[in-house]
Amino acid sequence: MQRPDPVDQEYKFEDGLIVSSTDLKGIITYANRTFCNIAGYTKKELTGKNHNIVRHPDMPKAAFKELWETIKAGKEWTGIVKNLRKDGKYYWVYSHITPIMDKEGEITGYTAARRPATTAEIEEVVPVYKRMVEEEKK
Repeated sequence: MQRPDPVDQEYKFEDGLIVSSTDLKGIITYANRTFCNIAGYTKKELTGKNHNIVRHPDMPKAAFKELWETIKAGKEWTGIVKNLRKDGKYYWVYSHITPIMDKEGEITGYTAARRPATTAEIEEVVPVYKRMVEEEKK
């Protein structure tokens, strides 16, 4: 599935909780109805795809590098993320990702819960992400 071209229009995500789970490689194994509705995809379109299907190109690669290093180490990660809908619009979330552990303590996947990001959270992170993306282009 080809990722959409971004359009400079925000999709206001105001209510609910987006929940998804992935395997160790970031392949979606579960997507709740809210995730499907907000992202604009069906459950069938999301399941089996890499979670980066909703990654907005404005997001710095370094943010996801830190995210992956944190969760692969068995720790929880939280942060503000700009996501990309199927129609190209964007939406902001406050994301909390936790590793899923088996009985032996081995990580078997990850679960993410996301709520709408507040205006203050977005305003704080936008200039930081802009600088990070500019640094990545050098």
